[in-house]
Amino acid sequence: MKNQKMKKILIIEDDPDIVSLLEIHLKDHEYALSTAFEGKKGLEMARAERFDLVILDLNLPGMDGLEICRTLRVEQKSTPIMMLTARSEEIDKVLGLEMGADDYMTKPFSVREFLARVKSILRRTEVLKSSEEESKIKQKLQFGDLVIDLEKRAVSIKEERIDLSPKEFELLSLLASHPGKSFDRSRILNLVWGYDFDGYEHTVNSHINRLRSKIEPDMNQPSYILTSWGIGYRFNENAYEV
Repeated sequence: MKNQKMKKILIIEDDPDIVSLLEIHLKDHEYALSTAFEGKKGLEMARAERFDLVILDLNLPGMDGLEICRTLRVEQKSTPIMMLTARSEEIDKVLGLEMGADDYMTKPFSVREFLARVKSILRRTEVLKSSEEESKIKQKLQFGDLVIDLEKRAVSIKEERIDLSPKEFELLSLLASHPGKSFDRSRILNLVWGYDFDGYEHTVNSHINRLRSKIEPDMNQPSYILTSWGIGYRFNENAYEV
């Protein structure tokens, strides 16, 4: 019974010492672990099996971590991803988050902090799943031609499917579920990414811009996602809901 509830974690990391360190501490918390030491193999495993978390290095032989992350998100894989890398430049962190990573840690790292972040990501995922299962709220939101199916995680405009990344869908769902409510960028980061990324509010801006380019009839005069000046963003409370 206990084994059925074990969280499955995939570690894609080419440094055997780091892998051993992670395995020692994660197994102490009874996580079921799989490992890949090469990028393409890791992507293969992430595609073939359902994991609760992928711990992903950026510098990998065969295929780098950013490309793996981008590929999984393009393929609509919503598995949480934690970037783990020796790189410390801000641009790498921003790229990782914008490609759909849920968290980012730089080596060397504190094992205690690492475990806390792993637990935070898994806990947030569990809460989201539970609320989806238990909630009796309307599973489909419709605003004129825009339809958001929360259960199927599908978005369409004029009955034509719109391809959104997992984070774009979560961002749209958050705003559309609370029409008229303004969310500041820090709050959006916390709710959608599940962690406080101080200084990375521009990640929200870039996701909003990509989302608008996919759902707005006119980018210059948005109909759905509005800017709350000096605060952040809100979903248009005057959008026609069926």
